[in-house]
Amino acid sequence: MSFSEEQEALVKEAWEIMKEDIPALSLYFFTQVLEIAPAAKGLFSFLKDAEEIPQDNPKLKSHAVKVFKMTCEAAIQLREKGEVVVSGSTLKYLGSVHLQKGVIDAHFAVVKEGVLRTVEKGVGEKWSEEMKGAWSEAYDQLAAAIITEMKKEATEMDEEAEETQT
Repeated sequence: MSFSEEQEALVKEAWEIMKEDIPALSLYFFTQVLEIAPAAKGLFSFLKDAEEIPQDNPKLKSHAVKVFKMTCEAAIQLREKGEVVVSGSTLKYLGSVHLQKGVIDAHFAVVKEGVLRTVEKGVGEKWSEEMKGAWSEAYDQLAAAIITEMKKEATEMDEEAEETQT
């Protein structure tokens, strides 16, 4: 499936609108993720020991911004290159961190739902099935790139463990 100019424009438009209210939307995003999967709280160092989602936590805001910004960048790359191309070191780092934290494929579906709910809230009446489809495709491609890197990292770790045993 190719990513159209219209899809790219929809993702960019939504991100421009959402940037105006990042603190509130970041909080909303994590509220949605934890509503869908309460156990996910333990995956985030800044939420682990908190009774509730901290209102003014800079790490929470920073993490949410990264998710949305990387999804937006994924949309641009899909349009320009036909695939998501995160710089090698960044992708390797993302794969490594997600693997270390115990993230599994199903967690990406939870985050995707949180992203879509947050974009819908953030853009209000501009939300459409087309916008949902564009954000879904961009996020799916980004998640697939991270999952691929996680699997590479796991394989490398397995191989290293085997070498030390022999």
